[in-house]
Amino acid sequence: MRQTRPSKRGTRDTTTRTIVNNHRLHPENMVTAASTARPRGTRLPRLARRRQLLDAAMEVFVARGYHAAAMDEIADRAGVSKPVLYQHFPGKQELYLALLDESVDRLIEAVAAALRSTADNRQRVNATFAAYYEYIAEHTGTFRLVFESDLTSEPAVRERLEAADQRCADMISQVIKEDAGLADDEAHLLSIGLLGMAQVSARYWLNTVGTIPREAAEQLVARLAWRGISGWPRATDQA
Repeated sequence: MRQTRPSKRGTRDTTTRTIVNNHRLHPENMVTAASTARPRGTRLPRLARRRQLLDAAMEVFVARGYHAAAMDEIADRAGVSKPVLYQHFPGKQELYLALLDESVDRLIEAVAAALRSTADNRQRVNATFAAYYEYIAEHTGTFRLVFESDLTSEPAVRERLEAADQRCADMISQVIKEDAGLADDEAHLLSIGLLGMAQVSARYWLNTVGTIPREAAEQLVARLAWRGISGWPRATDQA
């Protein structure tokens, strides 16, 4: 009986299919729906993870606004699952308030640094106005999100903003009181006036960026403020 030899072509076809199938099944070559998703981040210390989540939230809030931002998108931007996001922040408002706290703390520290940067009061005025304008210029998205959003009427937000204004006013008031020898309430009223001048003029400048360079704008308004506050000579000069 004649023995039938295997077809070389059939052997080649079988071998080819085996190679192709093995290639497809190799873990490095398998394509799944998960491979198109954003890679999840590695395990981070709690503070580092919190920083990552806040940065992602800021990006989404600035891009979409508070109300249109979704926790799903924030989690995806950070490269974490929603349960991880909720472990750190129970909701979207808590994320926003955490960003608000950081923002006002940054502004308060800028004002404090300006006040202690020199003993010359004219330079103090210039430095304080420069601090406001610099903060707005460097953190425009954050400033608009925090100070010009429709959430400023929310009690928790309003409380934080008022507390920040109070802290800045207290610092300025203390300098005025010590140098001009005024009573507490008089010094505080003047500090509120200077603070309001810095805030209102800086916001106006932000909405008209390009018409006046930042340095020129801050110096112009600081000059106006100095012409007023310098009307009270230093208490040591009156002795």
